[in-house]
Amino acid sequence: MSPPSIRRSIAFKSTAPLLSLSVATFLSATALAQNAPSRPTCTSSAWTGTASYSRTQYFSHSDTKKRVSGRGEDTSESEMDYHYKALLAVTESPDGDGKSVATATVQHTSTFRETGIARESNSCDRGKSWQVMTGTFTTEQVTEGEGKDVANITIGINDDGTYSIGISAPRIKGTTTGSQKSTFSGQCSPKEGKTRNFTQDDVHIGGGSLISKGADRVDPRNPTRLSGSYSQTVQNVTERITWNLEKCGAPLRVTDLTFEDMRFPNWNTWREIVEPNGTVDGNFVRIKATVFNDSAERKSGLVYFKETYKGDRWDGARPDKRLLDQSFSVTLEPGEAKEVETLWDSSGYAWYDDGRPRLVQRIKAEVYENNKLADEITRNLRVAPRPVVLVHGWQNDWRTFESWQNILTTSHSYDWKAFPVGEKPEKGKIDYAPEEFAEGSNPVAETAAALKSYIQYAQLDRNAWHVDVVAHSTGGVVARYYISEMMPPPYPDFRPQLSNLVMLGTPNMGTPCAIRFVATAMAKGRDTSFMKQMGEDEMKAFNERHSDRKGVKFSALAGKTMVPVTCMTIGANDGIVPVPSAHWNIEDRGEAPRAHEDLTGTHDFSGFVKPRLATGPNALRVPAPPSK
Repeated sequence: MSPPSIRRSIAFKSTAPLLSLSVATFLSATALAQNAPSRPTCTSSAWTGTASYSRTQYFSHSDTKKRVSGRGEDTSESEMDYHYKALLAVTESPDGDGKSVATATVQHTSTFRETGIARESNSCDRGKSWQVMTGTFTTEQVTEGEGKDVANITIGINDDGTYSIGISAPRIKGTTTGSQKSTFSGQCSPKEGKTRNFTQDDVHIGGGSLISKGADRVDPRNPTRLSGSYSQTVQNVTERITWNLEKCGAPLRVTDLTFEDMRFPNWNTWREIVEPNGTVDGNFVRIKATVFNDSAERKSGLVYFKETYKGDRWDGARPDKRLLDQSFSVTLEPGEAKEVETLWDSSGYAWYDDGRPRLVQRIKAEVYENNKLADEITRNLRVAPRPVVLVHGWQNDWRTFESWQNILTTSHSYDWKAFPVGEKPEKGKIDYAPEEFAEGSNPVAETAAALKSYIQYAQLDRNAWHVDVVAHSTGGVVARYYISEMMPPPYPDFRPQLSNLVMLGTPNMGTPCAIRFVATAMAKGRDTSFMKQMGEDEMKAFNERHSDRKGVKFSALAGKTMVPVTCMTIGANDGIVPVPSAHWNIEDRGEAPRAHEDLTGTHDFSGFVKPRLATGPNALRVPAPPSK
């Protein structure tokens, strides 16, 4: 199956005439009106600098249908990811007529994947035993290309100071490759899969055009510079243009600074971060600075990326600090533009090291020529805290954490998102005591599967590669099982999917109250399998089998009431879980003078949970102890 065609033609209509104003006339008038300070006279009438045109398209679709036999299902998943970007170097026409001309460097890649999975339960011995037979079929097609060609840019300034920018990017040559693969498992007679590679085909990759609506306005305080962006989305196709143009600008200058992060769950599939959107703590960010040489000679320089606190209400007086301990050299021919890029780990940058929220990260790119600062540019990047998946315990539901979104918002901003498991049942719902667990099933594993689904939902919703989990009561046991047996391997950044597991009153060594809860479930006609596993003997066996923490940092808070007896057992407890059981062998632990059901309140969030989640980039991370 080939990806749908996404070539589109766009007609532009302008309701306002595009006038070629005398810059001196218009700009001097606006400067006088604004009482702007005097500045050197600019004699050039050509705009130079950089601009860009990009077109992106992404869609995914999944579908599951029951097989005609009724003993299986067919699942299909498809995904298409399309990226076209043209970086324009805008220079003065060689004719010296004051017009601007542009050369575009184009990069393009598009990937289409379709996977079909057929599962059916069949017997190889005439019904004596049954097994699941699976066939997986995958088709992939990749189109890539890069090139350099002439592009068109129009700059129209109106009498009232508004202006529009139009960009037309060129068509380039590319290649298309693809493959089809099939694999099989569980068949009565082993069946060998096949792989078929398609021959490489030469293709033409269409360019595109876009014009801004003319809503941008020349800044009277800086009338020789035009900077901005414009985008439009039709269905799932987004086109965007950016421009950073100047008259009489520095010969070597930084014209743009952009950020990208990876689209979860596809590692190395990058998407641009557009304000006011941001990224999530723990995501890798690709920082790109565009450097432009507006001179008639070859130039070389060094580029530095820094974090700057200027404009921050708390730390505005702090000096700039290098974001990375390295510089990047760049050499440009006359009229050439290049992107200098680096990877930055955003881990911890939603917070300061003292736990204060860092609402915005200000990143600056500087270019030096002959050891002197030639130009700089600063952009803001919002870094949201990792989403928090909240797991309730026995005889409760997601409403245990109903107030936590307000708590997180107050503690940082609305960018700190809470995901109580079960709030959206279609994404995953934990039922500790259904009418009946499937015969032969593992109740803890069944509930952990719902947690797995909800974690994936939180990651997709927030585009977050890493999340935190806060679990109350038996929810901590479910989370531990998920980490030990179901959590995927570390991502290519070598960090686990879950950064922290904070447990509140979790019976890690069981609870003497398990018998009481089993009796309650039986009286209601509910399944008692899960709660039977919360007995002290059963949890001892559980801890021997499911104790691999896989690099996740564990923290445990135990409640401690004034009554030293619980469920016929003497010892410090929260009314249900003994303190030693909640603490188990977890080094990062605490106690709170509260009953079991009160451990999810604001007091213990502020005193115990938040300090473990709101950690800055330089905060000490206590390593997880050995697995056993």
